[in-house]
Amino acid sequence: MKPKLTLLLLMFLLIVAACVPPPPGAPVAPDATAEPSRAAAEVATPPSKAAEATIVRLTVLYTNDEHGWMLGQEEGRGAANLVGLWQEKFGYGDEGNFLVLSGGDNWTGPAVSTWFQGESMVEVMNTMGYDASVIGNHEFDFGLETLQQRLGEADFTYLSANIRYKDSGAVPTDLGIQPYALVDVGGLKVGLIGLTTTNTAFTTNPANITEFDFIGYTEALREFVPELQAAGADLIFVPGHLCTPEIVEVTAVAEELGIDFVGGGHCNELVADERNGAVTLVGGAHMATYAWATFTYDTATDEVLAVEYGVEQNQGGAEDPAVAAVVAKWQAETDATLSEVIGYLEKELPRRSQAIEDLITESWLWGYPQADIALTNRGGIRAGIPAGDVTLAEIIGVLPFNNVLIEVHLTGKQLEQALVGHLDRTAVGGMHRAGFHWALDATGERLDKDTVYSVLVNDFMYAGGDDYTLFARYDPNAYDTGIDWRQPVIDWILDQDSSPAQPLDEAIAGLGD
Repeated sequence: MKPKLTLLLLMFLLIVAACVPPPPGAPVAPDATAEPSRAAAEVATPPSKAAEATIVRLTVLYTNDEHGWMLGQEEGRGAANLVGLWQEKFGYGDEGNFLVLSGGDNWTGPAVSTWFQGESMVEVMNTMGYDASVIGNHEFDFGLETLQQRLGEADFTYLSANIRYKDSGAVPTDLGIQPYALVDVGGLKVGLIGLTTTNTAFTTNPANITEFDFIGYTEALREFVPELQAAGADLIFVPGHLCTPEIVEVTAVAEELGIDFVGGGHCNELVADERNGAVTLVGGAHMATYAWATFTYDTATDEVLAVEYGVEQNQGGAEDPAVAAVVAKWQAETDATLSEVIGYLEKELPRRSQAIEDLITESWLWGYPQADIALTNRGGIRAGIPAGDVTLAEIIGVLPFNNVLIEVHLTGKQLEQALVGHLDRTAVGGMHRAGFHWALDATGERLDKDTVYSVLVNDFMYAGGDDYTLFARYDPNAYDTGIDWRQPVIDWILDQDSSPAQPLDEAIAGLGD
């Protein structure tokens, strides 16, 4: 009997011990019947080769508002440096899983791009490896025929789902604009839908877009997202020429429509964020900065496991030789064409300065003396003029758009009404504020509400650009002078016969007197 009693006693002690809780801090054995947490499973069990094979990492490199600055606004911050930086930081190249996207406004800017109506910038972007660009408002600057030609030269797709012909409601695919694209990257099908700012109606020359409507963003997305999903898209990306308020509008439907990414442009912002499950990126401007995002996607479960993103300076990158060679070719062609020296400045003329506004508007009046007043939109002044020799190329950089001067005849009352709400963005020549009233520079007389004045504006403004709608309404039969808006500026500078011994600075300062 003793062996049995001993066994029973041992069993009793074991049962009692099992019912006593462990002391605080003592290790607890895992419950073999409990389901391990996701984190515990990931730590305890390394992913198998089969599981790792279903993971795809895709990196988006995003720029916008490049505006032809292939050389960069500062040395070492151009297109070739940007690609070199991508190679260093992300291993960018033919072998990786990359999407290079632009939010639009590719080419209107310095002479190296503008003089060639964007042809040079398209070749640079081809060499950089862009996969798609949105149509921005400034893609229309050189007219529809040139737009069609540039899009035909691109090795990448130009996107906009919300540009529509007024007469048919169709996307203008005949010009080369596609509403969306479905691209394969590392086995992932990525649907790209482009959106163009609805402000394009008055932020490019309205004469170039009379055939188009710009429909609402969510309306366009609801039309095309289902098509991409039906075609098997794993991810939906929406690059756009959109400012932050418009991005907010789009991301409001991101979860509903299954949108994973929204890109922006137009307002030159720097953004790397998430809204309603969608990563949002805006890359600044002029290739001086960029944005990026890396998506980790599991093709077995069809879900995004993780996303990293950020914005970076284009700084410190070694030049990519292929891109550098293309840029050098176009710079040489620009220099050969536009290197003629027309003047000399002792000090820089900044872009945002009264001096450069006076140079433009007062030279117009000098070149067209029958006019009393000259007005131009400040947004059309795109660069300053550096100290030293002034070349034709510099003037094209200052006024890159292909505008001409229009002479409108307005009463003093009509002129004041046309400027309501626009004074903070209008450069004015030929008149000045005298107390609470306008007075003519030439006579000092107060602007008379009933007297008719000859006023020079550029054709962008006359067509209603930047919401200058009253010029054409008040004078529907205005005179198209046919004068390129840069020509009087060039002629006036040449007339000063400046040199290092007699620079332009003093003459320009005198224009505002």
